[in-house]
Amino acid sequence: MPEVLINGPVGRIEGRYHQSGNPTAPIAIILHPHPEHGGTMNNKITYALFRSFVDKGFSVLRFNFRGVGRSEGKYDQGEGELADAAACLDWLQSQNPEPRECWVAGFSFGAWICMQLLMRRPELNGFISIAPPANKYDFTFLAPCPVSGLIVQGGQDEIVAKDSVERLSERLSAQRGLTIDYRLMPEADHFFTGMIGEMSHHVQNYLDMRLNPDFKVSA
Repeated sequence: MPEVLINGPVGRIEGRYHQSGNPTAPIAIILHPHPEHGGTMNNKITYALFRSFVDKGFSVLRFNFRGVGRSEGKYDQGEGELADAAACLDWLQSQNPEPRECWVAGFSFGAWICMQLLMRRPELNGFISIAPPANKYDFTFLAPCPVSGLIVQGGQDEIVAKDSVERLSERLSAQRGLTIDYRLMPEADHFFTGMIGEMSHHVQNYLDMRLNPDFKVSA
């Protein structure tokens, strides 16, 4: 998969990109976990998300937030990372001017940035949120959440409290016109150790459902 260098808000952003052969293929960006805790675009879950979207026919970009790998700048408490994600979405759209759909996915810290991007970009059609850190960050900005999506959480997560993610899912599900598919993997830890294949299956199953033209959100 080609390396790409994208002009970001504070300099170069390093990414890896898969281009679909279909000019109207859906597109997606993938957001990695916390930069100060070893998170990179090569994180196993981030890569698994990337591959899941590739396998479903998307044009897909994963990238390093500022200060990670060859991306310039330094960690910016989430605000700058959100700007990085928006710049990468701009780049992806420039490469694919007529996508059928536009998605964002993220793991842990990346899931928090993912959900913020939903509020900034009305063209986004769906999201995949893996272990969103609802016990560590404020998600009340999702009022309302603009699109339906999938949340996957491990029941043995030692970093993100399962109950906090359940409450987040319940709160979002109560919003009219929204369908949140919450899937708990009872034996999974935060990094889905030994269970990334099962997690990927949930993601691909959800994408199959959402890409079905007969899919409808709840009333």
